[in-house]
Amino acid sequence: MYICENQLNTIYSMNLTIENILLVGSLLLFVSIIVGKTSYKFGVPTLLLFLAIGMLAGSDGIGGIHFDNPKVAQFIGIVSLNFILFSGGLDTNWNAVKPILKEGIALSTLGVLFTALSLGTFVWLVTDFTIYESMLLGSIVSSTDAAAVFSILRSKSLALKTNLRPTLELESGSNDPMAYVLTIAFLTLVVHQDQSFASIIPLFFQQMILGAIAGFGFGRLSKIIINRIKLDFEGLYPVLVIALMFITFATTDFVGGNGFLAIYICAVYLGNQELIHKKTILKMYDGLAWLMQIVLFLTLGLLVYPSEVFPYMGIGLLISVFLILVARPIGVFLSLIFFKMRLRRRFYISWVGLRGAVPIVFATYPLLAGIDKAHMIFNIVFFISVTSVLIQGTTLSVVAKWLHVALPEKAKPISEIDKLIIDLPKSSLQEFEISPDSKAVNKRIVDLNFPHSAFIIMIKRNEVYLRPGGSTIIEAQDLLMVLADKQEDFSSVAACLDNRITTLKV
Repeated sequence: MYICENQLNTIYSMNLTIENILLVGSLLLFVSIIVGKTSYKFGVPTLLLFLAIGMLAGSDGIGGIHFDNPKVAQFIGIVSLNFILFSGGLDTNWNAVKPILKEGIALSTLGVLFTALSLGTFVWLVTDFTIYESMLLGSIVSSTDAAAVFSILRSKSLALKTNLRPTLELESGSNDPMAYVLTIAFLTLVVHQDQSFASIIPLFFQQMILGAIAGFGFGRLSKIIINRIKLDFEGLYPVLVIALMFITFATTDFVGGNGFLAIYICAVYLGNQELIHKKTILKMYDGLAWLMQIVLFLTLGLLVYPSEVFPYMGIGLLISVFLILVARPIGVFLSLIFFKMRLRRRFYISWVGLRGAVPIVFATYPLLAGIDKAHMIFNIVFFISVTSVLIQGTTLSVVAKWLHVALPEKAKPISEIDKLIIDLPKSSLQEFEISPDSKAVNKRIVDLNFPHSAFIIMIKRNEVYLRPGGSTIIEAQDLLMVLADKQEDFSSVAACLDNRITTLKV
């Protein structure tokens, strides 16, 4: 009888939890969106509001939700980072990134390394941490946070001069792998103190090389699969991309490469290729990236106990100030020492060293490893992330204007991705009649290498008007109605189709 009552109570509690979790989760999500909508009127970054709502809903807050499971938080964090990094990669314009590729790589590798080493040395000098524990803390907060940088730069619509924004987005999207490798390496040295520092060097090269190769390889393979597979519903293509994203991450991690680097490279490659239903994929990933940012910050907010953070506010503030004013500039200036770049640009890159959810996710690794100072490291990292977003995130626009690196409002450029999503109106309309000997016959639109500056808005076939898509096959005698701005655009279309042009006035 006693056993039966216990079983019934357990089942009842499980059902109650299962029934309420959707309600609580949806309410937190709803409140986050509503609060985030008005947060910028007060100059507060949206991501910080999400974190605060999670803390208010937690055990120390008014919600009283008890959540103390670093393993679940780490899983949610890794899944969320997959979506955030992949979305950032899809939005990365290769033409904008190519001129600053070397600078971006230097910042995401050497910049992270120098930041971790300088901050780790400082922590070792001012605390009772061992040298490896200090370097572990420095490694955890050494990278800029992609979620914070992408969301704050884009939500503020901040336009910057001379390829500065692509540099920042490339760095934030590609430097997490380096921080991850350093975190795992120094955590290994903390746990296994008999190992030497030299033993972690092969791990670094293995992670980076295999991650890069896998990212590019899966990118090419994913393009073939997306464009060749024939799905009956347009909505299935984004689902297919999600599956390919997780396959890329998991497979790369399984063979010993860096999964975060692989999915970012894969996404950058796909974002700059012709894909079927690309517009649908981009829009869906933009929404999912925001959802994952909210879920990630809410989860980490629930995991944190403010009462445990307060005792470390003093040392946390000291380390945070050193990171912002000394360690980050050291990393930026040393990694860019061989590049020609104005001093004001270097200072601004140093200031956009936003720490957000990624360091907090990485701080769960020491918790799961069970090292002595794991909780202290976690609480300090949490405080550093909050102060970074609060101080640097709220002043990006002000500092950009102060350093004269911001573009005037009327001069803000529009990226190729933005053009694809918002369907800019064109000034001219022309018809292209497909002759039987045209090289476009029996080819899909996605395979034509059609110019990005022009759009096929309609196809007239046998007196019937068709709405074109990437998988639409061009047939002889088709009449393509193309929108573009300049005659040069139509010349590119004509060369692509190997066709004659009939002009229409609009």
